[in-house]
Amino acid sequence: MIAGRAGVFSAGLNLKVLPTLPPDELRRTMVAFGRSMLRVFTFPIPTVAAVTGHAIAGGAMLAFACDLRFMAEGPFRLQLNEVAIGLALPTWAIVLAQAAVPPRRHTEAILHARAYSPEEALEQHIVHEVVRPAERVVPAARAAAAPLAALDQTAYAISKARHRAMAVKWAAEQLETEIAALPSRAAIK
Repeated sequence: MIAGRAGVFSAGLNLKVLPTLPPDELRRTMVAFGRSMLRVFTFPIPTVAAVTGHAIAGGAMLAFACDLRFMAEGPFRLQLNEVAIGLALPTWAIVLAQAAVPPRRHTEAILHARAYSPEEALEQHIVHEVVRPAERVVPAARAAAAPLAALDQTAYAISKARHRAMAVKWAAEQLETEIAALPSRAAIK
């Protein structure tokens, strides 16, 4: 189970620090982030996100990488905002979003940078449950994880790897090429 602090699951990468990094370090950081998100996506045991608040950009990607998502009620947003702030989404992020967001919502979530409230995310089947009151989201996610732990973990790991293999292979093949094509510091505003 992955949880954030109350009010903020994750806001993603620090867009104030990234532009200050030397070009090589920026590229290494971006490649490492992409690989880390793909690792969560393919982690060989069930993963559950307790979305404790805002999940923006890289935070939404982390939630999307999990097998199940439980979101706290409240004035929170779940959003891939990259296109809205002038950043092209890497292939690996699109793969994660496509796995979590129903196909008929891909365009609005991925290209239009739509922000979803918890209730909207539930209505669109992006999260599995909105937990009321918000402070119960971690126990609710933990309770949902318990029956997953009872599944045959070897079968789960093999099936999960096979289920996601083609998309992950495609995304991993693009990762370094896409990052290398970023214009140095101007790539991260």
